[in-house]
Amino acid sequence: MEKFSIKKRIQSFRYAFKGIAYVFANEHNIWIHLLAAFFVTIAGFYFNINSTEWMLIVFAIGIVIAAELFNSAIEKSVDFFSPEQNKNAGLIKDIAAGAVLVCAIAAAIIGIVIFIPKIF
Repeated sequence: MEKFSIKKRIQSFRYAFKGIAYVFANEHNIWIHLLAAFFVTIAGFYFNINSTEWMLIVFAIGIVIAAELFNSAIEKSVDFFSPEQNKNAGLIKDIAAGAVLVCAIAAAIIGIVIFIPKIF
């Protein structure tokens, strides 16, 4: 087993931020999620949501962003291993995109449950 190294841990954070930066620069859907997160955050301050509601909102935003990052990683992997058109490769990408959609729907439901009573 390799010895613990602060230098290597710092490098692993650099790799992670590089991956996040790549997705922000190259994947358009992440910007839709970030825009939604921005408006939800503004609404949270406007409606003065409580700490439990904030935790749910932050968790939902984090899950959706993470799902989009996973989806991008899966798409890049599929493209690398199967650069030509392939029915199964397309299905793998569709399933990964479906996972993002499920997370986004769950996040929207959390938002509805939190904000609808405050609006009406």
